[in-house]
Amino acid sequence: MVLIMKKLSLLAYAPSLCAALLMTFEMSAIAQATPAAKQTHGKKAMSQTVDPLAVHQSAIVVDTHADTPQRFVDENWNFTDPLNGGMLNYDSARKGNLAAQFFSIWVDPGQYPAKESAHRTLSLIDGTLEQVRKAPDKLQLCLTSDDIITAHKSGRFAVLMGIEGGHSIENDLGLLRDFYRLGVRYMTLTWSNTNDWADSSGDINDTTITHHNGLTPFGKQVVQEMNRLGMMVDISHVSDKTFWDVIATTRAPVIASHSSARALTQAPRNLTDEMLQAVAKNDGVVMVNFFPAFIDESWRLAWAAQGPERKKALDALAAEYKAKGLPVPYTASDRIDREFAAKIGRAPFNSLIDHFDHVIKVAGIDHVGIGTDFDGIPVPPDGIDSAADLPKITAALMARGYTADDMKKLLGGNLLRVFRAVQLAADKSK
Repeated sequence: MVLIMKKLSLLAYAPSLCAALLMTFEMSAIAQATPAAKQTHGKKAMSQTVDPLAVHQSAIVVDTHADTPQRFVDENWNFTDPLNGGMLNYDSARKGNLAAQFFSIWVDPGQYPAKESAHRTLSLIDGTLEQVRKAPDKLQLCLTSDDIITAHKSGRFAVLMGIEGGHSIENDLGLLRDFYRLGVRYMTLTWSNTNDWADSSGDINDTTITHHNGLTPFGKQVVQEMNRLGMMVDISHVSDKTFWDVIATTRAPVIASHSSARALTQAPRNLTDEMLQAVAKNDGVVMVNFFPAFIDESWRLAWAAQGPERKKALDALAAEYKAKGLPVPYTASDRIDREFAAKIGRAPFNSLIDHFDHVIKVAGIDHVGIGTDFDGIPVPPDGIDSAADLPKITAALMARGYTADDMKKLLGGNLLRVFRAVQLAADKSK
């Protein structure tokens, strides 16, 4: 009894220890609930004596996609503040051993006219850079793969930026170069909207939209200029034909910053097995998305069935803000999406793990990573509430037989390799 009282007393005065014990318990439960470990790519299953939490904590974990910058600008919220309904902040990143985050610089084309995209882009870049200025002891702006490693060694969180949607450059290679100078290190060629030079998967079947059959000649110039600069080309969101045009045009590895496997979930945003193999041949990397509609087919169908009703609610919201002469803040539209997502419930955690597993089997362990889409999705899958829960991914995959070396590649090593390769392939003399 005395021993028990001592242990309770210790936990009362050590909340961090209590949190660690809780995470260990949860990870053990995940491992038990995950299908039995099996051999993977010729390696024997990991010995159960290897602690997944220790493996996760020893890795440099990189996430290539989070939409948090909108909170910086529209909510006057700081990354070092409490989560307050979000999915990612400094404390949750530390708890989940997330070392580096590519913050998504996304301009909603429905709220900002085509010729105002660059101004909104600059506002989001400024909001992100301001986070580093306000907390230089905790955050570091990183421009290279080596910068991430240096920041990690110094104990600071690595802040990076990627533009989501080529409409941000307003058909101007000069703006693309300016964004690179400001620190942007990847660009998703399209968002869900087809722009003037690249087709999107989001509207490819909309006959009212002018499409280009992939990349236009200017679109190919954009890819070539990104190669020259050393900016990663991101093929998440693009149409199938645009994807293949990129593969034929690029001379550097590409990334899919937040895409999953179409063989498991029929979202057009996901990559087919043929595409996964092409990214592997290109020596690129596919970062698995956490949005339930991209990782669970039943959830995707339920979400699609809500589409008309959800659109009606969003249209009413847009009309309300239009009457005020204001764009709809993401927090307002996200609130509606969260309400509709709550009616469906959470997607199973193992659906997410199945996508990691599938990408590895098709593309190989050297071509997979993490692209959560935190703060850009209404809800993550069950068991993932914030960046603090990322160790659960490691536990579940190791329970399926993946090794510590496999996990270090997936958690960040693969992205660091591709980032470095893209910058080494740059030719700024041209």
